Amino acid sequence: MSERAAPFYCPYCGDEDLRPSEAAEGRHGAWECAACSRAFQLKFLGLLSRGAKRSDSGGAQI
Repeated sequence: MSERAAPFYCPYCGDEDLRPSEAAEGRHGAWECAACSRAFQLKFLGLLSRGAKRSDSGGAQI
């Protein structure tokens, strides 16, 4: 079995000084950012079905 992927940067400040969160015992995917003192959790939601496509709601075709 392979290791879980780790984030490369903080989603809030963009810094790379991340550590697994020790305060969130038993919570998988919990990380702490030493730069901005925020904690966050990563969670895999699932795979998209093959036919699912994003709709482009921003532009009108002329």
